[in-house]
Amino acid sequence: MNNIKEKFIVTAAQMRQIEERIFIAGMPVAALMEKVAGLVTRKISELLNSNISKIGVLVGPGHNGGDALVIARELYFQGYEIIVYCPFVNLKELTNAHAKYLQYLGVNFVKNISLLKNCALLIDGLFGFGLEREISGDLAESISQINSWQKQVFSIDLPSGIHTDTGEVLGTSICATYTFCLGLWKQAFLQDKALKYFGKSELIDFDIPLADITEVLGEFPTIERITKTSALENLPLPRPPATYKYTNGNLLLIVGSHRYSGAAVLTGLGSRVTGVGMLSIAVPKSIKPILNSHLPEALIIGCPETETGTIKQLPEDIDLSKFEAIACGPGLTIEPTSIIEKVLSVNCPLVLDADALNICGNLANNSLVSQRQAPTIITPHPGEFKRLFPHLVDQLNNRILAAEKATKNSNVIIVLKGAKTIIANSQKILINPESTPALARGGSGDVLTGLVGGLLAINSTQTLPFNAVKTAVWWHAQAAILAVKERTELGVDAFTLTQYLIPALKKYNFC
Repeated sequence: MNNIKEKFIVTAAQMRQIEERIFIAGMPVAALMEKVAGLVTRKISELLNSNISKIGVLVGPGHNGGDALVIARELYFQGYEIIVYCPFVNLKELTNAHAKYLQYLGVNFVKNISLLKNCALLIDGLFGFGLEREISGDLAESISQINSWQKQVFSIDLPSGIHTDTGEVLGTSICATYTFCLGLWKQAFLQDKALKYFGKSELIDFDIPLADITEVLGEFPTIERITKTSALENLPLPRPPATYKYTNGNLLLIVGSHRYSGAAVLTGLGSRVTGVGMLSIAVPKSIKPILNSHLPEALIIGCPETETGTIKQLPEDIDLSKFEAIACGPGLTIEPTSIIEKVLSVNCPLVLDADALNICGNLANNSLVSQRQAPTIITPHPGEFKRLFPHLVDQLNNRILAAEKATKNSNVIIVLKGAKTIIANSQKILINPESTPALARGGSGDVLTGLVGGLLAINSTQTLPFNAVKTAVWWHAQAAILAVKERTELGVDAFTLTQYLIPALKKYNFC
């Protein structure tokens, strides 16, 4: 696939516009259907094992059903026994033509879904992109029956029943083992709630001209997927030959408490891996020895603390203006309100995570955040997002839209954590397409905060903060993916994650 196309994400309406341009330019619909179905058939053939002989094909009334019928025809010619389930009477003209030809070949068409129970594989071509109405009645019952069989199911474009943009289940949905997304990635593939229905997903590039894509989406679309190429562009490597520590960033972390000393350590380890030139970590005085033992190269600032072991105040001699970036929140507890208010007044990129977000409260009404001129990066998980933006709780059914609205008319960069982490500011939305459930463990977010802080400090004069955040999110996920390959999802605790950050770069020959 042309790598430049990896970044594009489309809504159903945008995909229609792009396809319409192709057809107006002269590409016959029938020719495109043959091409797409041929590419999908080739992928299916690569995935099939030798034990499969009988294949069931689910056919809808539109061109998604037509794709399925062409695939059925080609698999029939390869020697597979094909049974077509088509519960619809009225089919589009092209789809109907393919159905007639398969019937001419002697392929069995049925309207009773139970007749597919003995098929080793089902190919889902009921509905493609653009479905808006809920699936109900007999068809919904048939889909429920299919899902209860727990068979291998390959879906064409999207699992039937998934809304193309929001990822919502429209009444019911096929639960696919493998989904072949056609042409360009649809937004649903990046909506967390839809992921369990896709199984493994793959983009089938059928050579849409780039000019048609950019004519509809623009050369620099508002919403993009993070790609390996775009993420690696912002790594602080290679370093200039004459570099020294004072040119590699000066970062301050304000983290930790007696109860949550581990959060401070993990954030510090995340920062250290970035190669930041100067790393200072402000913690309660009582846990300073713990930080010194794990991060001997960092300047550990022991702060006066409360009776409960939280930071009471920052030392009077600390000059916050000298830092290129500040990150705070992990393990802090919600007691140090005055400290967060103080750092909000500093004119440098600021990362707010965990307890720092809880202290800030409702961001829509937080004047200290809204009045900041320097970038403010917030890293909420969905629960924190709800507390920060209570007026957007109802919008979380579409995480992309919720992130967009949260950053509108502000200088805030939001990192909405999840299976598909979203990065958004008032002009742009980026989505990280690759991750792993291994990151769903306490402390993983602390590591990310450290990575973001370190890259912000290093790149403060070299790249936009938004791009530094993008690289941090991608790097964090790639380290976890690499760790899973060696240790399984159960073996990737947050400390282990920090040990895979450099190997993740080595994988791409960047170290």
